[in-house]
Amino acid sequence: MRILLSNDDGYFAPGLSALADTLGDLGELVVVAPEQNRSGASNSLTLDRPLHLKKAANGFHFVNGTPTDCVHLAVTGMLGSLPDIIVSGINNGANMGDDTIYSGTVAAATEGYLLGIPSIAISLTSFEGRNFASAGLVARQLVERFIRQPMKVPVLLNVNVPDIPYSELQGTEVTRLGRRHKAEPVVKTVSPRNETLYWIGAAGAAADAGPGTDFNAVERGCVSITPLQIDLTHSAQVPAIIKWME
Repeated sequence: MRILLSNDDGYFAPGLSALADTLGDLGELVVVAPEQNRSGASNSLTLDRPLHLKKAANGFHFVNGTPTDCVHLAVTGMLGSLPDIIVSGINNGANMGDDTIYSGTVAAATEGYLLGIPSIAISLTSFEGRNFASAGLVARQLVERFIRQPMKVPVLLNVNVPDIPYSELQGTEVTRLGRRHKAEPVVKTVSPRNETLYWIGAAGAAADAGPGTDFNAVERGCVSITPLQIDLTHSAQVPAIIKWME
């Protein structure tokens, strides 16, 4: 069993170390992560400059690029054979609802999925990061399940774990993505040189957080597992657009 790990918080992130510690005895572990924090990088690839692959003292590899760069480089150039599964995380903060569009954690897993490899993105749903061990155990259980029961087709799973001790988790739910309200306005500041600067505002509150959503599951202390797909076609609008084009 060959397991490829990546993330978007950087190769030095505690969530990545926790994930490696938890999965280390399940097979051959290869870690390829960004050189620095690339949260919010989404599925971007670096095409305007070459990438450098280096190895840290702890054995982790790091790349001067995005999470997608890391998985793409590992699968298409670095590794002699394909990994059996890719796990991205453990992210410091939730990736639920609309967050998945922007998330580098989800993007790393998505790249693996697009390359035909079962992939899991796993996040701890607070920025305090008190219980990475809980998310690590959840990741281990999922990888062990994959070993026992391999999926017939590649899957892309987005997993969010409440930031509470493992013993307090209220089970696991397979969910759909909820929706957020629009983001808070940008935060405007002034630099010492009297330049106007803007910070992207905080994510909005949950708008669709009803039963069956990832927000609802996490709010009740459950692990949320959402299977994702990449087809962005708005199939319901196809007939309307055909008529509009006539």
